[in-house]
Amino acid sequence: MTSEEEVTVTPGPDSAEVVEVWTDGGSKPNPGPGGWAAILCFRGVEKELSGAEPATTNNRMELTAAAAALEALKRPCRVVLHTDSEYVKNGITRWHTGWVRKNWRSSTGDPVKNMDLWKRLLAAAAQHKIEWRWVRGHAGNIMNERADALATAAREGRSG
Repeated sequence: MTSEEEVTVTPGPDSAEVVEVWTDGGSKPNPGPGGWAAILCFRGVEKELSGAEPATTNNRMELTAAAAALEALKRPCRVVLHTDSEYVKNGITRWHTGWVRKNWRSSTGDPVKNMDLWKRLLAAAAQHKIEWRWVRGHAGNIMNERADALATAAREGRSG
C-alpha cells in the first residue's frame, strides 16, 4: 500500500451501545413445571428477569425467556442475544420465514408448535437489530450458567 492510498474502516457498534442478553428456560420433567430467565447487560448494568409456569415444555420456556428479554427493552436497541436453544436460534433465523409464508404451517403441513410464542417473539424482535448467538448449554459459560440457575430457581419457586 502506498502512502497515497486511503483505507476506510467502518467500525461495528460500540460495545457500550449493545445490549447483551443471555436467556435460558426449561421444564422438569418435560413437559412439566418450567422456569425461564434472562440477564440483560448494558453499559455495565445488569437486569435479571425470570418466571415460571406450572405446566409447560422446555421449548416454551426458552421462547418465553427470549421474548420477555426483548419486551423489557424500552426503545429500539442493538442486541446480542445468547441462547443455548437451537430451537430458538434456528426458528428465529431460519424457519420462521417459511412458517409465515405457509400461514404458520410446518414443512409437514401441520400447525407450527408454540405459534403463540413465536408470534410474541417475532413482535418483540421487530424493533431491534439482533444478532442471535447459540451457546452450548452446561459447558461452563458463566452467563449461560447464571441464566440456567435463575430459570431453575424460578421453576422450583425459589428466588435467584
